[in-house]
Amino acid sequence: MILRSDIQPGTKEEPSFFHAPAPRLLFFGGKGGVGKTTCAAAAALKLARSSPESAFLLVSTDPAHSLADSIAELVPPANLRVLEFDAQQCLEEFKAEHRDKLLAIAAKGTFFDNADLDRLLDLSLPGLDEVLALIEISAWVESGSYETIVIDTAPTGHTLRLLGMPEVIQTWLGALDALLAKHRFMRQRFRKKPTHDELDIFLLDMKAAVKRVKGLLHDHRRCCFVPVMLAEELSIRETATLLSELNRQKIRSRDIVVNRLYPANGCPVCADARRRQQRALETCYSGLASAGYSLFGALLQPEEVRGESLASFWENITGLDAPETAAAGMPPPLSPKVEAAPRRPSAETRLLIFAGKGGVGKTTLACATAMRLARDLPGIEIFLFSTDPAHSISDCLGLPVGPEAIRLLPGLMAMEIDAAAAFDSLKEVYRQEIQRALAKLFEGFDMPFDRKVVERMLDVSPPGLDEIMALTTAMDYLNEDDRRILILDASPTGHLVRFLELPRVIEDWLQAFFDLFLKYDLSMRLPEFSRRLVNMSKNLKRLRALWENPRRAAVYAVAIPTEMAFQETGDLLAACARIGLSVPVLFVNLATLPGECPLCSSLHRRESAVGEQFRRTFPDVHQALVYRCGEPLGLERLSELGQVLYRPQGRSK
Repeated sequence: MILRSDIQPGTKEEPSFFHAPAPRLLFFGGKGGVGKTTCAAAAALKLARSSPESAFLLVSTDPAHSLADSIAELVPPANLRVLEFDAQQCLEEFKAEHRDKLLAIAAKGTFFDNADLDRLLDLSLPGLDEVLALIEISAWVESGSYETIVIDTAPTGHTLRLLGMPEVIQTWLGALDALLAKHRFMRQRFRKKPTHDELDIFLLDMKAAVKRVKGLLHDHRRCCFVPVMLAEELSIRETATLLSELNRQKIRSRDIVVNRLYPANGCPVCADARRRQQRALETCYSGLASAGYSLFGALLQPEEVRGESLASFWENITGLDAPETAAAGMPPPLSPKVEAAPRRPSAETRLLIFAGKGGVGKTTLACATAMRLARDLPGIEIFLFSTDPAHSISDCLGLPVGPEAIRLLPGLMAMEIDAAAAFDSLKEVYRQEIQRALAKLFEGFDMPFDRKVVERMLDVSPPGLDEIMALTTAMDYLNEDDRRILILDASPTGHLVRFLELPRVIEDWLQAFFDLFLKYDLSMRLPEFSRRLVNMSKNLKRLRALWENPRRAAVYAVAIPTEMAFQETGDLLAACARIGLSVPVLFVNLATLPGECPLCSSLHRRESAVGEQFRRTFPDVHQALVYRCGEPLGLERLSELGQVLYRPQGRSK
């Protein structure tokens, strides 16, 4: 690729979101680990310093917040507020303020008693914590409290889920409206003119708030989304998916930041990395440019961009021209190198979860581990699967992997579970069976409101039920044959922590559902739906029993040698300790080999200092250092990495 500053030093171009008038809402998003937080924090700082008379807000919606780590010792200007949004706390405050209204709505529209309703309310409100963040942010935009609100988002899959959440909440509000419909009908029947009571007003206000959020996201003058990516194949593919979904949702996106580009220098290691980046950008540049996108490049910095260095980040951004054609006959990739490799997982293992901050290489190491175990453990079926909404297994393997399990090699199967589709299937089974059951229960008279309420009960299921369903689908494969090892490529840390704590919530919700079925004589009338819930309940109990046995289940943490990844790894290990999940191994991935080049030497020195922090802070976890060796994509390269990633079981250090 050519950075324009390479050929015309001193010429600068700025992304369009810095041009007046700046958007009121500015999102930064992309694959985990590409530098979203850095871009967002630096953009907010630049905007605030360039307009000291205006107020600005920098906010994070990622459950694994990194803003505080990114800003570090920097004192933001007085006109810039920094906020790590606690969506769960926002939900608790919402419940405390509106609980009586929600219970009153439910009580007026259904035959359930107050105890049933109170229990379901505690376990439900799907995704409302996330949409409340958007509602509050949109209210700030509408009130003019801030000139621009800059949002640091979660990695791609969960960001797209957040942006689609208004549609989910509209369904939830529809369920509440159905609960209130009977009361509204009776009230209007015996009054001369329709009136709105406080429950109607509450629902109308919520509907208006969600409509306001949707209108803001679709307003191209006020809202802009900036994808951030690396010049690597996996990141480029995920960015293409992100852009496609943003277009579908009619959310404006014009500028793309390509982060951490290697400079043109005399170092053979840097030159090799630069050529590989050129090759990767060749595959996407013309298509993006012809579609109207502008690409801006940021050079890889010898020091981590955080604290005071954020102030100069955008000064080093320049426009990207079409990449030079990468020279033919590129040298072969570096051979993978690992220091202090751990012992290979034993044949007793049944579940391995690869976890960590987005962009640290979880998918790569999960795939390489699956390849190694399939070769070393004949007679044991290795099952590789992903529940992350932004699946990467297909891209990493270079093979099409989807929601149906496929065989990759003898002893190795893979699957990217479509959690949303699995939940939709459950809802369809419920809808069909409840309609038949209610037709018999209400035979001879009509109860349209009660029927509508019961039909929509799944619309108020707990958030994350779909992801748990995905995991229990994988547990079904373990049921079939106990000589299997499940390897999970997990969501990034923030969402994984919530995911790991979900089984207790889902078990409580299932028990509430079963109690209602027994109480109102519905279980025998919903045979397939009840069977699926019973199966889910059994698998959740098996999963929790598995987690509590460190010889059969473990989390393999993955990090990179940066300060921000170090902080997030501490959060991950603390969460695993809370739920009793063993973390015997930590891979510190994508380390830089020492070299004579000033950039490589500086990176190695910086990473070594962070590596020492890892060793001091987590002394009881085996730590392996995995050096950067290009992108190990495809079965051959993943197999090569898998061979050096572990020592045989019986070998000492």
